[in-house]
Amino acid sequence: MDDYITGFVEYLEYVKKSSKNTILSYQRDLGKFSYYVESNKMTDIEKMTSTNLNSYILMMEKENFATSTISRNIATLKAFFNYLYKQGVIGDDPAEKLKAPRIEKKAPEILSIEEITLLLNQPDGSSNKEIRDKSMLELLYATGIRVSELISLKVSDVNIQSAYLRCNAGTRERIIPFGSMAKTALKKYLKYVRSAMVTSEDEMILFVNCSGKPMSRQGFWKVLKQYARKAGIESDITPHTLRHSFAAHLVENGADLKAVQEMLGHSDVSTTQIYAKITHNRIKDVYAKTHPRA
Repeated sequence: MDDYITGFVEYLEYVKKSSKNTILSYQRDLGKFSYYVESNKMTDIEKMTSTNLNSYILMMEKENFATSTISRNIATLKAFFNYLYKQGVIGDDPAEKLKAPRIEKKAPEILSIEEITLLLNQPDGSSNKEIRDKSMLELLYATGIRVSELISLKVSDVNIQSAYLRCNAGTRERIIPFGSMAKTALKKYLKYVRSAMVTSEDEMILFVNCSGKPMSRQGFWKVLKQYARKAGIESDITPHTLRHSFAAHLVENGADLKAVQEMLGHSDVSTTQIYAKITHNRIKDVYAKTHPRA
């Protein structure tokens, strides 16, 4: 089976032009599947049946794999066996009728406005690093962009005067406004700090680390965790928590869902509607706790 997996990986890399992360994910999943079939003496790929594949899925369920992990493995098997079928290696596709388990969508982790305020007030501006950190945190909450989009921003993507940024990540450009607090923090960073942190005048990335190189995802995660601890926030927040909080707070204060969808870059407004549901549930909870005849 190893040769078939190698061929599939090469197909993903050179024909499908898949990302490195996608390819690594497929390789991990197929490596586990290969170990399973070899352990159960089912190594003849041409004789593989849907029953064999379902027994593998059943094994994962019995071992309490997460539903999302099982779903991803099913998607991997479907892609792999579809490739083998199109290559003429197998006459029938045993993975064609595999069905992914239903995944229950959990409500996203949202910080209260008080918690957000506490978090954003942690960098006190006593050093270049803290001024940079303040700018990054304010901008992330002010715009709801992803951490990957934040660390990819170039200086030219930000219009301080008009208070908006241009986000080019993904397939289409988004223009997102930001408020006065983020504007003030950005102006201070650009005026007093960034030039002192970069090591090359040719560096175009907006936010750099203490070595003058572009900030990494892991680097920003450490920054966020540091200030969350200082703020006494007990929930295990991630950069995406600020994105969720941005959207939920906008909707809670009457923002149009379509506008929030555009700012977040969601292709379908149904994805954005979860924030309206959160707001609705929060209002019901407040009513139940405070109305004298609830």
